[in-house]
Amino acid sequence: MERRMVTTVTDCPGRIVPVGTPITIPKDNFVTITQALGGNYTVTYNGNMVRVDGTDAAALGLEPEVLEFEQPDGDDILEEQVWDALRTVFDPEIPVDLVNLGLIYKVEIEQADKSVYIEMTLTAPGCGMGPVLVGDVEYRVAQVPNVKTVQVELVFDPPWSREMMSEEAQLETGMFY
Repeated sequence: MERRMVTTVTDCPGRIVPVGTPITIPKDNFVTITQALGGNYTVTYNGNMVRVDGTDAAALGLEPEVLEFEQPDGDDILEEQVWDALRTVFDPEIPVDLVNLGLIYKVEIEQADKSVYIEMTLTAPGCGMGPVLVGDVEYRVAQVPNVKTVQVELVFDPPWSREMMSEEAQLETGMFY
């Protein structure tokens, strides 16, 4: 999506990037959508970058994006669908998903209790968006058929570095060596 200006149709909750401070953009205010990926939005408002959750798309006058998966045969959780869900979570500042950024370290599926455990990191340990991104991961993976619980743990060992990014992500961000 190219940058475009919209007017909020209701009060719109968001979080200031990168500190994660909650903010409410009042109704009838102009915002510029700078990123619309994975169903979430990054907008600029009063000089701040603000992340708006896709569940609040209507406040921007937009239709929420619905994550849909094909129901598998049987009741197993399909690992491919978990990874597909993770690829729908994007960094609010960088137009790259968490998988291609190299932020997902581990995915473990326990078929017996229908749970998914994920270890992930952040591009910077002090990033205030960490809880927001963890919440996005939990929400998106919970949409995968047969998943009952999702546990996400933020880890910082090993520390993230740009070498962990996919080549595609490095090219997208201009960080290719």
